[in-house]
Amino acid sequence: MTALARPTDGRMIGGVCAALARRFGTSATTMRVIFLLSCLLPGPQFLLYIALWVLLPSENKARQAW
Repeated sequence: MTALARPTDGRMIGGVCAALARRFGTSATTMRVIFLLSCLLPGPQFLLYIALWVLLPSENKARQAW
């Protein structure tokens, strides 16, 4: 598993799904489909996405911190 950081390449909106896909070893498309399917269920999925977008560092910033 890799560190949780939003990648600079392969992102569509904020890079949250791409970051989670890298972390758990799946494809970004699979993670995006899972997210879209989860939106059919009641819950705070969009708020969680926005929170992760704000809280997860960009890959460039994460490299500078190391």
